[in-house]
Amino acid sequence: MSPIRLFICLIVLMVAATSAHAKTVYVDDTLFAPIRSGEGTQYRILHSGVRSGTALELLETSESGYSRVRTPDGIEGWIVSRYITETPIARQRLEQANRQLEQARNELSEVKTQLQEVTSERNELRNSEEALQSRAGRLSEELSNIKEVAADSINLDRRNGELREENQKLRNELEVLTAEKERLEAKEESDFMLLGAALVLLGVILALVIPLLKPTRKTDNWA
Repeated sequence: MSPIRLFICLIVLMVAATSAHAKTVYVDDTLFAPIRSGEGTQYRILHSGVRSGTALELLETSESGYSRVRTPDGIEGWIVSRYITETPIARQRLEQANRQLEQARNELSEVKTQLQEVTSERNELRNSEEALQSRAGRLSEELSNIKEVAADSINLDRRNGELREENQKLRNELEVLTAEKERLEAKEESDFMLLGAALVLLGVILALVIPLLKPTRKTDNWA
C-alpha cells in the first residue's frame, strides 16, 4: 500500500467518529460534479457526476480543496469543495420560492374566501338588524296605537258610565212626570165629575126653584 493511501486511510479513521455529526450540503450550480476516491484528479472516479442540486452528506473538509461526502445512494468519495454549498442552488431556491408563492396564493385564496364568508355573514347580520329595527318600529307604533285604543276605551267606558247615569236620571224624571201626569189626569177627571154633579144639582135646584118663582093666577070672578 502506498504511503498516500495509508495516509488517506488514517484520515478516514480519524474522522469516522465525526461522521455521526455530519451536516447536509448541496452540489452547487454545476451540471455534474464527479466524486473520486481521493483528493485529486488522479484518483479513480466513483461517481461519474452528481447532478447539481443533489443533497449530499458532508463527512470531511480538506485544505486540499476537496470534501469527503456521501451520496443518497451511499457512495462515499471526494468532491471539489467549490462545487458544494451549504445552501440549495438557485433552481431549488426558485422552486422553493415558487412553492412558497403557490402556498401563499392558496392561503390568500382561503383568506379571500373566508373574507367573503365573513362579509356575507356581516351583510346577513346587517339585514337582520335592519329587519329587527323595522319590526321594532312597527311594534312600537302598534303599541302606541294600542295605548291610544286603550285610552279611548277608558274614555268610552267613562262616557258610557256618565250616559248610563244620565239615562237613569232621565228615567227617574220620566217616572216622576208620568206619576204627576197620572195624578193630574185623575184630578182633572175628578174635577170634571164634580163639575158634572154640580151642574146636575144646579139643574135640579133650578127645576125646583123656577116654578116657585112664577106668579100664581088670580081666580077669575067671572068664571
